Amino acid sequence: MRRSIALLGLPLLVLAGCAAPGVGPGASSPAGPDQRPAFTRHAEEVAARWHPGPQWRDGYVPLQDATVLSGDPGLTAETKVAFTAGWYRDQIPMPAAVPPQGTIRFPDGELRVPLVSAADAYAQLDRGDPPPCDGRPREPLRTKPGGPTVEPGPDDAASTTAPTPCVPLTVTAVRLGSAPVWTSRGRAEVPAWLFTVEELAVPVARLAVAPRAVGTVPGGAADTGPLPAGLVAAQELRAVADNRLDYLVGVGACDGAPTPLVREGPDVVVVGAAVVAATGPCTMQLALKPVSVTLAAPLGDRTVLDVGSGAPLVVRTGG
Repeated sequence: MRRSIALLGLPLLVLAGCAAPGVGPGASSPAGPDQRPAFTRHAEEVAARWHPGPQWRDGYVPLQDATVLSGDPGLTAETKVAFTAGWYRDQIPMPAAVPPQGTIRFPDGELRVPLVSAADAYAQLDRGDPPPCDGRPREPLRTKPGGPTVEPGPDDAASTTAPTPCVPLTVTAVRLGSAPVWTSRGRAEVPAWLFTVEELAVPVARLAVAPRAVGTVPGGAADTGPLPAGLVAAQELRAVADNRLDYLVGVGACDGAPTPLVREGPDVVVVGAAVVAATGPCTMQLALKPVSVTLAAPLGDRTVLDVGSGAPLVVRTGG
């Protein structure tokens, strides 16, 4: 039984979330109340037009990047750049054998899927080499002829700090396991190749499901029309934890602080925000602002839709 069935007795709720620390569910900044009725009308149109295909509930449609960190990796400024850019160096031969089918475990059941080899997964994980290091070697250690391995000394021109991180992550082992992933059917355990990285505290997981078994995220209801004045669209989810959603909204560079808005239903949750638009001259650029909302019930397998495009939001945790 789908977990959203238990929500059928709930009224449709439109809440203002917490735009800043200390602001709780149902509260709002001065920007919120005037735009809430307009948000409700637009969100209801978006929800009514959401009609995904059967794969959305029967297949595998990931709503998260295929590279996953399932714990705290202990990132430094340097390793964060390498992870975000996809800079890796392998110290082991990558297995090219394709394993037997794997199992995706959803809250409402299981699905058998074909997998890819570790070599193919690593080819997708590794997106190239870092740029040349100005002022220091790419390797932290060096060996003097006839002597021990030592750090570069103070008199070495190569020992100065580089202006930009340029060190790749070192892969020392790989095994087949699984990783938690947000999907169209809620959080699932998905087969993944787990790469042990010398510089990180947890393995880097690359989802192992073969591309032919991966569904695509459908577009939204483009015919809902432009957003009413004072409302802005959501760009992406940053985190989902039980009944809390963290997401980014796009505002003008000189707009006021956004007040997050949410409309809950039994199958979908529609999110966006209200802002007070700038009235004076301002640069023409989109600024991404983080906001959070607390739902009346855990998200479960409900879909989170952007009030602007009507499209499902994808969880992106990097950057």
